[in-house]
Amino acid sequence: MTKQVLIIGGGVIGLSAAFECQRRGNQVTLLESTKCGGQASGAAAGMLAPYCEIEEDPDEFFLLCQKSLKLFPEWQKEVKKYASMDFEYNNSGSLYGIFHEADILGLETKMSWQKEFGVGARIIEGKELEKKEPGLSKDIIAALWCPEESHIYAPDYVKALETACRRLGVSIHDQLGMLKINEHNGQLTVLAPDGTAFEGDTIVIATGAWSQMWEEIFPYSFPVFPIRGQICAYNEIEPTNHIIFTSQGYLVSKGNGTLVCGASEDIAGFDTSVTEKGIERLEKWNRKVLPALHNKRPFHKWAGLRPATQDGFPLIGKLSEYPEVIFATGHYRNGILLSPITGKIVANELEGNNNPVPIERFNPERFITL
Repeated sequence: MTKQVLIIGGGVIGLSAAFECQRRGNQVTLLESTKCGGQASGAAAGMLAPYCEIEEDPDEFFLLCQKSLKLFPEWQKEVKKYASMDFEYNNSGSLYGIFHEADILGLETKMSWQKEFGVGARIIEGKELEKKEPGLSKDIIAALWCPEESHIYAPDYVKALETACRRLGVSIHDQLGMLKINEHNGQLTVLAPDGTAFEGDTIVIATGAWSQMWEEIFPYSFPVFPIRGQICAYNEIEPTNHIIFTSQGYLVSKGNGTLVCGASEDIAGFDTSVTEKGIERLEKWNRKVLPALHNKRPFHKWAGLRPATQDGFPLIGKLSEYPEVIFATGHYRNGILLSPITGKIVANELEGNNNPVPIERFNPERFITL
């Protein structure tokens, strides 16, 4: 049976949920306060790298990330089919570099658990490391090579998702301003500042760093808060062959010739301005990793707000007292990576189907009830 679905939030999570729900035969209306992808999604570096970003033994969140990574090739084909446009998807692999012998054990630990999950990771050094990444600093003594990781160009991904949604028949309303949910006689209605009311059978909450505001209407705690991530980009630089990680950040070359570097993180509320201190820290570290950057300055600097949660896990699933409400928020640094799996989970929750991975750990009601 066709359901009327309201999705609040037009980032990659909201767009992915809209895409998946609509192509399963539902009628979706997507509501966005500003413009689609205008917050964390459009500002992201677009890395699909669950292996290098996990320091310790994998948990339920890692399994969610790994499953979504495996979905991405087919997901790209589906989005491209409906959008009639592609987005950069680069199977570059990654290198996690270290500068000190004392850090070798950490690489070995990473490699050990990654191999348990079928990853072809191995530690490389010397001539082999130089051959794989010629521009890397000679101060990097070894690196963990992970061929399974990849990256996309986030702005084009957002554009392709939005285009695919529109062509599928999703009704997208953007530039609405701050949205609210009103409850009257057991019926939930989404209200725009101009008084426009939207109703549906199901409401999906995909509002990222702004999700804590729903504590005003629902009797639960949603400790989602913004972490500012500052990023910079260089041009006219020899591209890297891989995503390069170190303990202090990442560098990744894009198809348009830019080298994207990040990310300096801090708590700054909803301030998306770029700070001199944050970018200077990135520049200093970038030069240590890639000597070719010594006489270079970034040509572009920006910041996005990442939706962090109190325990580091996203909020995904239905509310027990409001089964017509599905949360899909709090993905922190992994919104791009988790967009395919989250879109499918939202559609499964809508239809009452089983999910491809357990989601109990991401229960949006898991925090102390207000």
